[in-house]
Amino acid sequence: MTTALLRRLSAELLGSILLAALVVGSGIAAQRLSPTDTGLQLLENALATALGLPVLIIIFGPVSGAHFNPVVSLADSVSGLRSWRDTALYIPTQIVGCILGAMLANLMFGDPAVSISSNDRLTPPHFLAEIVATAGLILVIFVLARTDRTNLTPVAVGAYIGAAYFFTSSASFANPAITIGRIFSDTFAGIAPTSAPGFIIAQLIGAAVGFLILRWLYPRSSNRSSSTV
Repeated sequence: MTTALLRRLSAELLGSILLAALVVGSGIAAQRLSPTDTGLQLLENALATALGLPVLIIIFGPVSGAHFNPVVSLADSVSGLRSWRDTALYIPTQIVGCILGAMLANLMFGDPAVSISSNDRLTPPHFLAEIVATAGLILVIFVLARTDRTNLTPVAVGAYIGAAYFFTSSASFANPAITIGRIFSDTFAGIAPTSAPGFIIAQLIGAAVGFLILRWLYPRSSNRSSSTV
């Protein structure tokens, strides 16, 4: 394993830790600051994510592409923009990072490091919403990559995810790694272990749908790797 690859994996690990800490931590804070207002909790959680996510992409993007998301890594390799070796190593790194990030968030707010979520989220509308959310995320990232506008990726991804908290019924997880990480926090942003597999299946379907739309609308690929969440 080369030093360059180790740096990329380190960036994906640290970025995934911070992403999960951002999502879960802001969810815990929102739950405590606005205990009787679910709408305000969601707004606080969404705003923190929309503001923090672009910063993480800016920091780690030049090193690893700032994927923090297995479906983005898979789409990157399918597009021929990144090696399958990298993706095979990125995915477990992202999952471990998101689990550690959720644990970190729990500890920062004085909770046990691990508390398995009881938040049962999986319904047919949520399943559909995760397909839509993930397809949209793939489109945002790879349309910008294919049209040589990756400089807009941090802001565009943050804005899309922030909006998708509200226009999707699932609050737009759109990421198998963060879905797994959220299992380990029985808080506002958590997801029950029984709901996670359905969310992940929907995310994989959504990624495929998004990629097919991308190929239809933008058949010519640029030579740049994606940089995203």
